Amino acid sequence: MGGGTNSYREIEETDVILLWGSNARETHPIFFHHLLKGVHNGARLFAVDPRRTSSVKWADTWVGLDVGTDIVVANAMGREIIARGWHDKRFIEHATSGFEDYRDAVEPFTLAEAQRLSGVPAAVIHDMAKAYATAKRAMICWTLGITEHHNGVDNVSSLINLALLTGHVGKYASGLNPLRGQNNVQGGGDMGALPDRFPGFQHVEVEAHRLKFEKAWNAPIPAKRGLNLTAMLEAMDHGELKALLVLGENPLQSEADRKHAEKVLGKLDFLVVQDLVLTPTAEMAHVVFPAAAGWCESEGTVTNSERRVQRVRRALQPPGEARDDGQILHDLAKAMGHDWGPFSAKAVWDELRSLSPVHQGMSYERLEAGGGLQWPCYDEAHPGEMFLHSRLWEVPLNGPRVAFQVVRHSPPVEPLTPEFPIRLTTGRRLDDYNTGVQTEGFASPLRRGETIDLSPEDAGALGLADGEVARVISPRGEIRAPVRLTRSLRPGLAFMTFHFQDSVNTNILTIDATDPRSGTAEFKACSIRVEKLNTAMLA
Repeated sequence: MGGGTNSYREIEETDVILLWGSNARETHPIFFHHLLKGVHNGARLFAVDPRRTSSVKWADTWVGLDVGTDIVVANAMGREIIARGWHDKRFIEHATSGFEDYRDAVEPFTLAEAQRLSGVPAAVIHDMAKAYATAKRAMICWTLGITEHHNGVDNVSSLINLALLTGHVGKYASGLNPLRGQNNVQGGGDMGALPDRFPGFQHVEVEAHRLKFEKAWNAPIPAKRGLNLTAMLEAMDHGELKALLVLGENPLQSEADRKHAEKVLGKLDFLVVQDLVLTPTAEMAHVVFPAAAGWCESEGTVTNSERRVQRVRRALQPPGEARDDGQILHDLAKAMGHDWGPFSAKAVWDELRSLSPVHQGMSYERLEAGGGLQWPCYDEAHPGEMFLHSRLWEVPLNGPRVAFQVVRHSPPVEPLTPEFPIRLTTGRRLDDYNTGVQTEGFASPLRRGETIDLSPEDAGALGLADGEVARVISPRGEIRAPVRLTRSLRPGLAFMTFHFQDSVNTNILTIDATDPRSGTAEFKACSIRVEKLNTAMLA
């Protein structure tokens, strides 16, 4: 199941936290308050990130690895843990499979070799491995710094391996937690907004699941999984996908390689966009459905990073022609010959509960009586699970073993060259949100606009001053952006956000190399060069 294994409260009471590829201070500020309570209660925090982010201020240790070497560090930790005898042999024998293959795969990743490949000192990797493996309770938290790579699934698997190796999963205050970067990302996945899953993470290709949904929905369902977003863009390019309905998404500006996204969206015979604001994607659409604001003009539920389902209540009526997203879909279905009756968010939720076992016990009445419930919640007497996978500690083992995954280091797709010698990585900042369509219209004392962040050493070598507009070029295109000098970056590494696409279109630079399993693009690693603008260019 795609969900974090632990609750917010548990990170307040753990002993060691590996914050890996996540600047949670800026990108997950609510969660970070809980993490800080853990630090104040004595937890050691290791911040694993190529940048010295604002989260590092509270860390015991900054583990400053080179972009794209997460597997190197994780595998080296695994090797060190095994070599020192810090692994949980009883848990491994009881609940896992594939340990021998994993042990053999990590053997080449000595501390010295890991230091050579990743740039992280051997002593730092040893210290992190020891702290994590020998702690009574330990948690790994990660976000897009792990997943937005061409091998993002392998990156995640390398962290899961560490939890299996040490037994830090399936128990209180120990586990694996992907932090969700947007409101209700967790809920979207839970509800089946995935190409291979029904609601409740029930697999489309399992016949029993498919037959259950076919009976409930009175419609045949293909036995084969659908396309993820990357595959959809490829299908548009090849003319195989001709019509698209976009709900609350701005792919024109959020996809890697802006020029390619614009080209394939332009090939569609019919584009419909349903959104709160008129995004640049909506400006390309043949039809736009104005939608209600989900947080104050709609009824329903959202699910946060700790799997907690909470009620959302309408406070205001949507303005003008805007309608609740669910109402729009009901009206669209009726126009296409399928009358689903009057729209009711509660009726939709009750149908979901009847089909998703992990949500079955979550009636509106129970959700409204307290602060929500965490899935799985199997019946109306069930309190909801605070943490997942406790079955792994049951004797005899309840259910299947969990397999170690052999993962091998694969550097960024686009190497650095004399022509493009600087590594660009992208991310978010506290004051703005994704492509800016929800935040740029509001004033913020923190907002400073887009910049190309460089180390003082790189800027000095290029003859660039702080605030000077420079030319930034990748193999896909070029943009202009003001230079910002920051000690958070080491020489050879640059940073930009994608918050200000109307003024500085960062996604012209990024590469659309994708993970073959998740379809996620490698936003975290492309090669660039930065040039000083001469007088003729400025004219």
